[in-house]
Amino acid sequence: MADPKQKQKFNYSLLRRVIALSNPYKPLFYWTIVLAIIQAPLGILRPHLINVMVDKHIMTNQLSGLTLQVIWYMLVLLATVWLRYIFILSTNRLGQSIVRDLRRRVFDHIVDLKLAFYDKTPIGIATTRTINDIESINEVFSEGVITILADILGLIAVIIIMFVVSWKLTLVCMIPLPFLIYASYLFKENVRNSFQRVRGHVAKMNSFLQERISGMRIIQIFNAEEQEKQKFKLINKDYTKANIDGIFYYAVFFPVVELISATSLALMVWWGARGVLGNEVTLGALIAFPIYLTMVFRPIRFLADKFNTLQMGLVAAERVFGILDTNDKIENTGSMKVQELKGDIQFENVRFSYIDGVEVIKGISFQVPSHSTLAIVGSTGSGKTTIISLMDRLYEIKSGKISIDGKNIKDYELFSLRSRIGVVLQDVFLFGGSVKDNITFRDENISLETVRDAAIKIGADDFITKLPDGYDFKVSERGSNLSMGQRQLISFVRALVYNPDILILDEATSSIDPETESIIQYAIEKLIEKRTSIIIAHRLSTIRHADKVMVMDHGEIKEFGTHDELLSNEQGLYRKLYEYQFAKAVEPV
Repeated sequence: MADPKQKQKFNYSLLRRVIALSNPYKPLFYWTIVLAIIQAPLGILRPHLINVMVDKHIMTNQLSGLTLQVIWYMLVLLATVWLRYIFILSTNRLGQSIVRDLRRRVFDHIVDLKLAFYDKTPIGIATTRTINDIESINEVFSEGVITILADILGLIAVIIIMFVVSWKLTLVCMIPLPFLIYASYLFKENVRNSFQRVRGHVAKMNSFLQERISGMRIIQIFNAEEQEKQKFKLINKDYTKANIDGIFYYAVFFPVVELISATSLALMVWWGARGVLGNEVTLGALIAFPIYLTMVFRPIRFLADKFNTLQMGLVAAERVFGILDTNDKIENTGSMKVQELKGDIQFENVRFSYIDGVEVIKGISFQVPSHSTLAIVGSTGSGKTTIISLMDRLYEIKSGKISIDGKNIKDYELFSLRSRIGVVLQDVFLFGGSVKDNITFRDENISLETVRDAAIKIGADDFITKLPDGYDFKVSERGSNLSMGQRQLISFVRALVYNPDILILDEATSSIDPETESIIQYAIEKLIEKRTSIIIAHRLSTIRHADKVMVMDHGEIKEFGTHDELLSNEQGLYRKLYEYQFAKAVEPV
């Protein structure tokens, strides 16, 4: 269903905000308005010249000046065509310039939004806002406001000259006009509602396709192809129906317009012929009037469509502005920029919830001394990953305090803080591009030598150099042309190439086969000696060398101590987890 907001009356304040987007291009904007104004009187000169040629030269047999009138006619025609070309080019250039700036502005904005925004906003919806809706705003300028102004000015000029030439004939020709205006109104309202449904279905389809294509592996693994095909069939059916409804209104409206304009033309011929015979209307006026009628009915026919285009552009603009007006950002009010951190981390009674009233972290306090290693273990949903997300300021805590080197993390400039923290996640995301680009994010300050040094330390250089084109090997979307272990190794290089002071490994070895794990385990142990490290681990065998182990359960710290201390507690949760994994490891096949 359409958004109730979309059914409100024309929003002039929103239109002013959209037009304000053209402020950087004021000269071009005003130039298009000047062109619209010039076209109005120029358009009516052609039928007027025909009128003059017939009445003052052909009917009076004064053919000497006819050639000059024809030359004037051709000059006016060429000028009209040239101005129309410049007008269309200028309005579209204005629209595309605005769209280019707006698309960059929206992307810059959404990049800075909290992850909480993406937790509740489907990616397909955000994509539709950034591409389809912004492109619709282009039509506000290329097919909307300025072209409507040009059509209205032209329409007024034509009607005025028609009354000047013959007011009686004009009134007769205008008898069907109220029917055309009413038909245009009905068309505008019905097509607008149809377009609103189409926009909604486009967003829904984009969201569906994005999720299914990204998760195609899961769909095929669980043989869910037929179910997903049926879901898409229904979505596609609704989208098609919305488009067909819009096409139906076009199919009805344009023949009706032709019928009304033909009726007006018939009335013009009937009354005009009598007027010519009665010397009330000149023959030149009778010949020129069909052109005048075309210049009246054609703009009215397209004005309804252009008003819909304008309205849909404003609806799209409202959605885009809705994103731009979302200030759900991490506050970057800190002023401390650091080149290096000692890495002393402290949590003091920290509380956090993704959903109001449902705490995920329940008043935890702990400390990680500089250059030491803390291992965090616990069941799924215990809050392990949330802890590192809070430390990296991907989310804001509800209460309490997180400090690094004795300073509240909010006192650090956000990007400076994050640049000193390296993170390796379990779910590795690789972008389309080269291996080197995925490691450096196209940071020109990071040389290939630096990348190779980090890869050698991790043990990834050997497999990367064996790839076709080595570090220039083109990674497909999400790294689907690499194995899980290879993607994980690249993520290690990505984190370490910046030489972070704090290293976070979020179950980074859980998806790696034992052979690959053995390659990187020694490198990890050497690297964490030089920096503060937090290791979230599912395999307890990988954290034996951690200085401290913290056991989480339902957002609370249940145990804290060394590996040996926690194992000595026979009733402890860590001892149970360890025995469970050990028993599972030695279980006979």
